[in-house]
Amino acid sequence: MKAYPFLHKHPTTGNTTMSDGMDLRDWFAGLAMQAFVSAEDFSTKTDIEFAYEIADAMMKARKEVTE
Repeated sequence: MKAYPFLHKHPTTGNTTMSDGMDLRDWFAGLAMQAFVSAEDFSTKTDIEFAYEIADAMMKARKEVTE
């Protein structure tokens, strides 16, 4: 699933294209990362993996609510 789809108009050609946007999972992981980065004991590899675990849990919960 994608987050934030948008239309883009090229500044010189005027051609309009559609972008699907970023993956919703990546968006959720980014939100989780904000909390980790602000923590003093931030450890990149472990926290990035944990951010995606949180994102996966958010995707699962979202799916369960919409079904």
